[in-house]
Amino acid sequence: MALARLRKEYRGLALRESLSPSEPLALFARWMKAALAADLREPTAMALASVDAKSRPSNRMVLLKGVDRGFVFYTNTGSRKGSELAEAPSASLLLWWDALHRQVRIEGRVSPVANDEADEYFRSRPRGAQISAWASPQSRRIASREVLEARVERLTARFLGRPVPRPHNWGGFRLIPARIEFWQGRRDRLHDRLLYTRTRSGWTRNRLAP
Repeated sequence: MALARLRKEYRGLALRESLSPSEPLALFARWMKAALAADLREPTAMALASVDAKSRPSNRMVLLKGVDRGFVFYTNTGSRKGSELAEAPSASLLLWWDALHRQVRIEGRVSPVANDEADEYFRSRPRGAQISAWASPQSRRIASREVLEARVERLTARFLGRPVPRPHNWGGFRLIPARIEFWQGRRDRLHDRLLYTRTRSGWTRNRLAP
């Protein structure tokens, strides 16, 4: 397969400083609203990159579950990503919206969300997903699919007729951004890139070459 020949022409709208807010979270909210309206399959999906104690990188897809002063996602805290974030609490996120020819790159420090916040979100999950959070020793070896399904059956019986509590090893993380880059695909590979960098007094905004 000649991948180099599979070219795609980007024809996104211009990303102009004059039409962009001075604060990046406002622009992110605008772009996320457009992604949700576009009826994409997973508009909140994002790649999370982390490193271990020896600075070896890894990444995986997670779902964005909230935006306030930072970007919130949830996971098994004993998983590989949970362990890496505990050891080296800096990470990056990447959201890619193909239909809109847009991506957002986010870098910053990560910290756990409060227990009551994690409890509230866990209660909002479908019951099956709550059971799965208990059943799965995420990122660890298991003997077979059947072993996992048997655990689900036992836990379903254990919590029958009552709420499923949040497991002690399941919670959320909030990435507080230090840098946010907005990338808009444009024709002839002359893409628009606006980089917001946090300073002591607020944010600076600079255009990057494509």
